[in-house]
Amino acid sequence: MPPNTHFWQETAEKLIGAWEAESTMNAFGRLWHVFMTARIAIAGVLVILQAALHIMGKNTLQDAMIVCLLYLCATVAVRYWASPRPPRGTFDAQWVSTIGVDVATFSLLNFLQPGGINYTPLFALPVLLSSVLGPILLAFGTASSVTLLLLANAWSSTLQGNGEFNNSFLQAGLSGSGFFLVALLANQLAQRLAREERRAQTSQATARMHIQVNELVIASLADGILVADIHGMVRSANPAARRLLAAQDAVEPPPFSLNAQAAWQPLSELLQRSFATQLPQKADISLAAPGLNARRLQVRSHLTAPHDGIQESLCVIFLEDLRELEARLRIEKLAAMGRMSAAVAHEIRNPLAAIAQANALLEEDLQDAGARQLTTMIRQNARRLAKIVDEVLDISRAQQQIPPPQSTRLVLDEAAQDIARDWAQQNAAFGRLHIALAADEAAVYFDTEHLRRLLINLLDNALRYASAAPQAIQLSTQLVAPGQARLSVWSDGLPLEKSVQTHLFEPFFSSESRSSGLGLYICRELCERYGAQIAYQRMPSGGAEGNEFFILFSAASQPLNLDLSHFDTVLV
Repeated sequence: MPPNTHFWQETAEKLIGAWEAESTMNAFGRLWHVFMTARIAIAGVLVILQAALHIMGKNTLQDAMIVCLLYLCATVAVRYWASPRPPRGTFDAQWVSTIGVDVATFSLLNFLQPGGINYTPLFALPVLLSSVLGPILLAFGTASSVTLLLLANAWSSTLQGNGEFNNSFLQAGLSGSGFFLVALLANQLAQRLAREERRAQTSQATARMHIQVNELVIASLADGILVADIHGMVRSANPAARRLLAAQDAVEPPPFSLNAQAAWQPLSELLQRSFATQLPQKADISLAAPGLNARRLQVRSHLTAPHDGIQESLCVIFLEDLRELEARLRIEKLAAMGRMSAAVAHEIRNPLAAIAQANALLEEDLQDAGARQLTTMIRQNARRLAKIVDEVLDISRAQQQIPPPQSTRLVLDEAAQDIARDWAQQNAAFGRLHIALAADEAAVYFDTEHLRRLLINLLDNALRYASAAPQAIQLSTQLVAPGQARLSVWSDGLPLEKSVQTHLFEPFFSSESRSSGLGLYICRELCERYGAQIAYQRMPSGGAEGNEFFILFSAASQPLNLDLSHFDTVLV
């Protein structure tokens, strides 16, 4: 058995044992208080009885009244000032103050009023008290002491001539035998009830622990789980389900109604269909909140069986984000394609080298300026293809991060302006792009071609989601520390959903089905190669809210020491 299994079993046994001990003390305390209250009631009856006899002119002794009053005071004191505690042995101080006082009081009353009232039945109280709340030795010890006192009382009465010898001793013997029998039966019954109670407590503790473990497991699941009734009232919902149902922030904890929001109507209809057909249902639905992108979910429902026709049936609904499901499928497919791309890249290298070599030989013999310009284009693109092949091989081989090349430096403002202008010219986006450079000619560690790929990816993303308004896309640079530059690309697009932000820079994850999801992943890889960090945040600019991707570069004159704690960002 694994060590973790032993740990869980030991923890469960400790918790169950502690809970059993606490429950046992509570049960013992309740019985103890019942018996102590009964003692007060009997003492009160005895006082009233003595007072009534005195009023009726019966020949009563003042000593008997004093004994009854002292007994009443003793029972009240024990009831309200003593604490319930099981006997640690056959007799201890607390039990002497209860059982001993009872036996002594009833015996004194028998001796003080011989031939009068028979107080023998009252001895059943201390016998029952010792039998139910104590061990069998304490019960038999109490019954023995009561029997001996009854026999002594019978002998004393015979000597005083208050009765026949045989009858007195016979009555005392029968009463003592009855008390022994009562002690045995009451003790056995109490032990059996205690065993049943401990068994029930153990089952309850185990069930409670299982419930807690199940709740913990359900709460940590990535898939959403709802438990709803036939009226659409959600009884239970894990955090993932509340996130999937929420338009922006998380939904309040249950209970809540699926009919409370119009966006949840498809889910409510599937719930009613499940109860109407009494069959599991499965469907792909869209939860469309006003002003936000629709969230596509795969929903499965299962009905619980009612017990004995008393408990109502509930519906358990499983929610899964289709975008994450499709992303996992794309990861599996593209992982296979990645392995194939490594082989293809190896095959491309040789013909690409032949093309570059042939172009170099051809360029030596060409005199025409136009033809030489064409060979120059071929040489530049062949180099670019060779660099792309090398990067594909780097990713496919899962090589370790290449240290930032300390010799690769550029002036950020100058390079960013050239790249942004070329991109705006190619995409006819001069009217929508606003450039604000304020990095004060700061130099950073980065390759020019890699910065071009990084900026083009970010600008393409901004162009895809930005509006057609002027300055809907903004490229800016600034200094956040001496010599340390920050570059950002901002657009006025809609806010990203929480689930998208969680996987924003992961490979093969995209909010669009036609995208491979590699753009932002490549941006992150390029930043890590040069000791920079890329992040996302929702940021206002010019009175409008928008999405901002920003990069913090390592200053070329000092080691990287970035602090993003003051940004509300999604970091990578």
